[in-house]
Amino acid sequence: MIYLDNASTTFPKPPAVVQAVVHAVEHFGNPMRGTHPYALDALRAVEAARDDVATLFNCQPERVAFTKNATEAINIAVASLDGHIITTEAEHNAVLRPLYRHGNIGIARVDGRGRCGLDDIAAERRPDTVAVVMAHGANLSGNIAPVADIGRWCRDNGILFVLDVAQTAGLLDIDMDALAIDALCFSGHKSLYGLQGTGGICVGERFPARPFIVGGSGVDTYRKTQPDELPTRLEAGTLNSHGIATLSAGIAYVREHAPAALLEQATALARSFHTAVAGLDGVVTYGDYDADVRLPLVTLNIGDMDSADVAMILADEFDIAIRPGSHCAPLLHERFGTRHQGAARFSFSHLNTPEEAALAAEAVQALSRRLAGSR
Repeated sequence: MIYLDNASTTFPKPPAVVQAVVHAVEHFGNPMRGTHPYALDALRAVEAARDDVATLFNCQPERVAFTKNATEAINIAVASLDGHIITTEAEHNAVLRPLYRHGNIGIARVDGRGRCGLDDIAAERRPDTVAVVMAHGANLSGNIAPVADIGRWCRDNGILFVLDVAQTAGLLDIDMDALAIDALCFSGHKSLYGLQGTGGICVGERFPARPFIVGGSGVDTYRKTQPDELPTRLEAGTLNSHGIATLSAGIAYVREHAPAALLEQATALARSFHTAVAGLDGVVTYGDYDADVRLPLVTLNIGDMDSADVAMILADEFDIAIRPGSHCAPLLHERFGTRHQGAARFSFSHLNTPEEAALAAEAVQALSRRLAGSR
């Protein structure tokens, strides 16, 4: 099967990632819960991964806390904030739902291509605004936000900047200091090539991180509250050391190949696919395809076909795997007018080939002809 659902989770994983999880299953005990060799092996793997993440995003290792995904990390970030928070219409529900629960929010509008700039963010500012919480790359449109400008504006105005990098980590160079990021929330199973169930939050010195979950920590057992020290403050319970070990292997793979090179290869495939399908009868694409840098994905609809039907036909007749539906991005679908139809997303990896991109384009061409013939 041609796998074009890499924005959901990357597949296949590098061999070193597979080897890492096998080693973990065979050798790991519970990190921070013993002094025997199995517990220590797990602890060393967790701390090595913490160092790897810190190097990747330019922060201090003790300020990296592991979670089960980016969603949990964003929940930690939002729950740490009091006051008005700004976000955008381009967001995933991983951002929107914690903010809806928070309640005191402003939502910056996007344009017809799903773009949101600094002026749109600044227009939502109020005297009680404490943070901007948003995604670096939009999983539906593929657009990259102007985060350098937004981070600088936040820093200049005493506003915290929380960035969801689930879609961009491993594809773009992300430096917390250079981009003025106060809390960075990442997923391990996308372009960092780790297993599902891995992610984390990196917190800067200005960010008032509060425990979101409290419980066992392996230290300070007789204390009634969660320890204050980072990362223990944010890591209650047993960590997924098996998955975290694969995150180290995935980050090593990304470093070896360089994020810019991986993005360039995947983007070339996505652009060739877009060129082949964008002008077809009935095909509508969503996002800014004129941008110099964007995520390596193409989101489209074919006439009035339901996106789920498009995905089913592609899988059953053409052996192609994509993602249909709403992509957990409700406000952007409202903006695009695709609430009921959803959209079919083709997301590429550097592990895909030009032949696979061409075959996917031919499949869309066939569906376009089929739709035209049914009129």
